[in-house]
Amino acid sequence: MNTKNLVLMALLVSVGAALYVVIPGFSGGMKPDFMLTMMFIGILLFPNVKSVFLLAVTTGVISGLFSTFPGGFFPNIIDKFITAFVFFAFVLILKKVVVKLPVAIALCAAGTVLSGTIFLSAAIFVIGAEIPFGLLFTTVVLPAIVLNGVAFALIYPIVIQLVRRSKFETAVTPSAGRSGSITAR
Repeated sequence: MNTKNLVLMALLVSVGAALYVVIPGFSGGMKPDFMLTMMFIGILLFPNVKSVFLLAVTTGVISGLFSTFPGGFFPNIIDKFITAFVFFAFVLILKKVVVKLPVAIALCAAGTVLSGTIFLSAAIFVIGAEIPFGLLFTTVVLPAIVLNGVAFALIYPIVIQLVRRSKFETAVTPSAGRSGSITAR
């Protein structure tokens, strides 16, 4: 793992943290987790176990620190860790088609559903939160799916263009016999 990749992953996490802090909350202070979107972008750019582990741990800890959910620190860590590796598995399974933007957006939306489900389940189980799962899922996770999907659709192509121009070696840049491209089909 080279320093350039670590710097890009740190930038993605920091942009996610900044978006998370700036976006106002709704439904009792809950807000969509844009760190999740940036984690997904990082996994798509660097689909290897070390990078996924680093992204999962850093996004879990930072989103846990900024969480507005009462006792949300540990559920965030649990959620990001599991979600990152499940998302990574799907990226590996779908590696031929995940380069298409609509497929990547659908994978981001599915990852957001998984993340929201894991977070709420962990919060209810670990912390003993007595808030109905269905109510939180409907009022927080469903809007987060839409917002994360839109954010991903806007941010991911920009990141891809910046990565290509800066000559980073990622899963989406042609290098060392690999070929990858993001298309809007």
